[in-house]
Amino acid sequence: MGNLHGWGGPLSQNWLDQQLVLQKQILSRMLELGMTPVLPSFSGNVPEALKKIFPSANITRLGEWNTVDNNTRWCCTYLLDASDPLFIQIGKAFIKQQIKEYGDVTDIYNCDTFNENSPPTNDPAYISSLGAAIYKAMSQGDKDSVWLMQGWLFYSDSGFWKPPQMKALLHSVPFGKMVVLDLFADAKPIWRTSSQFYGTPYIWCMLHNFGGNIEMYGILDAVSSGPVDARISKNSTMVGVGMCMEGIEQNAVVYELMSEMAFRSEKVQLVEWLKTYSYRRYGKAVHHVEAAWEILYRTIYHCTDGIADHNTDFMVNFPDWDPFLNPRSDISKEQHIIQKILTQTGRRKILFQETSSDLPQSHLWYSTHEVVNALRLFLDAGNELSKSSTYRYDLVDLTRQVLSKLANQVYLDAVIAFRQKDVKNFHLHSQKFVQLVKDIDTLLASDDNFLLGTWLESAKKLAVNPREMEQYEWNARTQVTMWFYVTKTNQSKLHDYANKFWSGLLENYYLPRASMYFSYLAKALTENENFKLEEWRREWISYSNKWQAGKELYPVRAKGDTLAISKALYEKYFN
Repeated sequence: MGNLHGWGGPLSQNWLDQQLVLQKQILSRMLELGMTPVLPSFSGNVPEALKKIFPSANITRLGEWNTVDNNTRWCCTYLLDASDPLFIQIGKAFIKQQIKEYGDVTDIYNCDTFNENSPPTNDPAYISSLGAAIYKAMSQGDKDSVWLMQGWLFYSDSGFWKPPQMKALLHSVPFGKMVVLDLFADAKPIWRTSSQFYGTPYIWCMLHNFGGNIEMYGILDAVSSGPVDARISKNSTMVGVGMCMEGIEQNAVVYELMSEMAFRSEKVQLVEWLKTYSYRRYGKAVHHVEAAWEILYRTIYHCTDGIADHNTDFMVNFPDWDPFLNPRSDISKEQHIIQKILTQTGRRKILFQETSSDLPQSHLWYSTHEVVNALRLFLDAGNELSKSSTYRYDLVDLTRQVLSKLANQVYLDAVIAFRQKDVKNFHLHSQKFVQLVKDIDTLLASDDNFLLGTWLESAKKLAVNPREMEQYEWNARTQVTMWFYVTKTNQSKLHDYANKFWSGLLENYYLPRASMYFSYLAKALTENENFKLEEWRREWISYSNKWQAGKELYPVRAKGDTLAISKALYEKYFN
């Protein structure tokens, strides 16, 4: 998004060569399928060295982005002002070079100069001139160019993008030469509050997932009716539907439904649709599973609280705070800051819900009791469906979902016992939390789709030498854990952004974190002293650094009987 100018690199020429080959293969296949590719255009982001070559160019530095100590080593990129003549010169050359490399394969170009970066002024005239310059650079490289732009900025930075600023940008190019992605229309449709993007063509998009998190979640009603409502609305400028999830390979039911919406002109009757979905997914109609899906539809897949779902289950997004203190002032200083920022701006990372409680809150929008009943129904269908790989996948996912929500309450019970200096119940609940992590890891290990090893080995296979293998594995481990850089006593502000429920990650990363934390709490209780938050952070960050740089192997093949494991866990925790 132009927020960082380097992290986890530098990448080798081998990597760049591999990507070029892959990109050409993708473009070739898209054209064979009759698809129109979208290629990037120049957004204004430039390397610092350009200032030395063109000292008079209007180049500014963007603001801080998720640093823990205002260290600008990785962030605060340089932006060439679109009003500078050099902008059009570079933009034209960029398009021309791209056409030379890939061929004349498209007229559609994406450009998102202000994605989580605000323009230097809110003057509509200035914003209009910026938009006109960006499009001019495109059109000089390709006279038929169309600008495709994410509409995320109108949601994430709504305090800046008021109607005058939105109109200035959207109307800065000839009508029909800009198409906007209404990126988060499944939860926060901008078309409704902007008079159809003030007449600009747009695509109704489902965002749904952040960071590739694994959590059962969705808004099936919005998906089944939103595109239809937008298309038939008065003065509609909607021209299509799209999906723009940050990660896929989860919640298949959501993506199955959204894929169908490109071909539907009427709203979907979801109760009946789910019966046919269940039949297609498992190969036969089974009443217990149909009943379970009806429960899931009105619970897990009926999130109407307006909160962007970014998995905040404590097991995979562990609170960094001192339970003796009010978390509003001490869920670690940096987490409190980013929580406030993101609550105000609507950015993609939602740490905790706003709540009157002084305890951390994970996102919960449904009755857990009802979903436990759905799990019971799923298990009852096991004898008929156990040979279905999709059934086993869904059973793992549903069991994991139910147990992770239970673990959230167990964590809070441990914290409450700690506050009350109830040593017996603190040990009871903290040990139960730790056991839940172990049990979920065992469950996840029974299905090939929930293995850390698959992720790590796929990254390593891209390497052509040992140095690259080490770098790619470090990146793969870092992305799903700390994500960004740390100090000795401060976790990355983006830690757990891409958290995953994967076997191996739970037992070897999340489990040690929780165990260390609880051991520090236990010591504070037994020795009647303050909880040493900074000492825990120091030990935990040191462990995380070593794990991220580790080379230990993890399984790439499942082990265990999913149905038997799930039944045993249900009996253990819910019977």
